[in-house]
Amino acid sequence: MPGADPHPDPAAARSAKNETIVIDSEHAGRRIEKYLRSALKSMPAGQMFKLMRKGQLRVNGKKIQEGYRLAANDKITLPAFHAQPTREPRIEVPPALLKRLRNTVVHEDEDVLVIDKPAGIPVHKGTDNPAGVIEAFRQLRPELPDLELSHRLDRDTSGLLVLAKTPSILRYLHEMLRDREDEIERHYLALVAGSWNEDTAVIHTPLLRLADRVVADPTGQRAETRVWVQQRVGKRATILDVQLMTGRKHQIRVHLQSEGHPIAGDDRYGFAKFNSRVEQLGGRGLFLHATKLVIPKPDDQELVIEAPMPQRWKQLLKAGL
Repeated sequence: MPGADPHPDPAAARSAKNETIVIDSEHAGRRIEKYLRSALKSMPAGQMFKLMRKGQLRVNGKKIQEGYRLAANDKITLPAFHAQPTREPRIEVPPALLKRLRNTVVHEDEDVLVIDKPAGIPVHKGTDNPAGVIEAFRQLRPELPDLELSHRLDRDTSGLLVLAKTPSILRYLHEMLRDREDEIERHYLALVAGSWNEDTAVIHTPLLRLADRVVADPTGQRAETRVWVQQRVGKRATILDVQLMTGRKHQIRVHLQSEGHPIAGDDRYGFAKFNSRVEQLGGRGLFLHATKLVIPKPDDQELVIEAPMPQRWKQLLKAGL
């Protein structure tokens, strides 16, 4: 129905009686507070935790602690409460953003939706942007109410971005990225300044996150990046195939800079002179592209997805970088 809310609040129609919610297998494994905060948007978080402490919020008739993980067929009993039903404010997604993203899907199955994100688009809304990829796709695909980002890409990084369709696959992907990230193959293309010396390299430099940037520092977190030369562009630049083995913030950008070969268009970690030449030739934005993902799925099948080099890269190379 035009104008209908695609995410109605289940609490909006609550009666004065206790309510019982039965957990299906899709939400098994979720922490109870996270489930309730998403399912009952009109219940203040403070009230939810108070009900838990007093034992008025029960699972299968028993008092539970914060952090309890739900199981299939669990019965959550909630007492009546009198919070006014509320709805999340509708996010106005600019029509131009919807148009840019509408045809970016490169793979879809029952679990995930994968897009080839253009550079310059944030993955979610923030202080300086009213909407991003996830808000746009929730509007483009209202039949997928549980759609969530399974990982992040920097605003200026282009390429493969995975959106989870269900809470169970989201938990699976988050757990894999947290505890078994070496099982996911993540490849990027990077156009860097100068001629990379070796055909292959492994960078192990630890990374330390500061307030406004990330720096190479022996006291930082473990980080590993593997690099292969894909194409040499004279002596001015090199196109690298970069495999991300750990997922630290700005890892590829800082690792390549630490080796003396920052990424073209990187206004935080790059070479100003090289960036200026790239811009004079019509190259705008960061030249970092998520080009390939290999993801083991719960059914033991492998999902292999690729996104080719963006057209703007080809135009820059043709211009004679």
